[in-house]
Amino acid sequence: MSSTDFSEILDGLYENKVVPYLGPGALFDATNKLTGAPMPADSHSLILAMNNGNPMAPKLMYEFPRAAMNQELKRGRNFLGQFLTKLYGETEYTRASVHDWLAEWRPAYVVDINRDTQLQDTYSDEEHTLIVGVARITASQFRFKIYHFDGSDYFEIPQEQVDHRLPILFKPLGTPKPEANYIASDADYVDYITELMGGFAIPDFLKEYRKGKQYLFIGVPLNRDSERMVMSDIVYGAAEKKGWVLNKNPTDKEIRYCKKIGLEILDVDVEELLATVLV
Repeated sequence: MSSTDFSEILDGLYENKVVPYLGPGALFDATNKLTGAPMPADSHSLILAMNNGNPMAPKLMYEFPRAAMNQELKRGRNFLGQFLTKLYGETEYTRASVHDWLAEWRPAYVVDINRDTQLQDTYSDEEHTLIVGVARITASQFRFKIYHFDGSDYFEIPQEQVDHRLPILFKPLGTPKPEANYIASDADYVDYITELMGGFAIPDFLKEYRKGKQYLFIGVPLNRDSERMVMSDIVYGAAEKKGWVLNKNPTDKEIRYCKKIGLEILDVDVEELLATVLV
């Protein structure tokens, strides 16, 4: 896609008609400040990080939720929460360039399926609304928590108290702050996706706001059912053409899926997007 064509998408982004939807590839250049190692974000690197750098059985290496379920059964659900909190809440990383770009224009609504805190850091000097996905709770039928950030601290609020003028950060798969909640294992995904499909995992105000939007998928793999099922319900109510996916090497499965649901695959990677916008 030419930069001229790309400018139309950028106009949509900057006018808040197109929503950035961030996946693991958006963090491609974030590195551990101590070791210089890349931040584990995609399924494969997360499994290795969870298992002390060692591969697991091939059937478990297929997808992080499957490997996480194996570890939950062996070591308990708390192990997963502690692992992800240490990885994303206690380890310092360099800033990803995508987040530098977002910091320049502060979108009104961002979906981020990563579990790190860089998106929240981007908005840490202004008020915003944070929505975090939760799973397997009995206290409520809802599968989200809503927080208001007042410029210094987060406070959990009911959806009736949301200030609709503020930016919305949606972290469906979790974050370590202000409190650690994650969608990680197969059991988490089954519960969360079930309630997504039932309408209980997205606040009512967001269901209204998202109507007719388009999306730019940045670093989002669409070759696994977990990501696809979460995505399809989060973008429910989108425009007929749902948007665009940055993907230089799509699989046949991804090509068929995107065509079926109304997503255009762009022969552009995240680095090329950044070369266009960070000038």
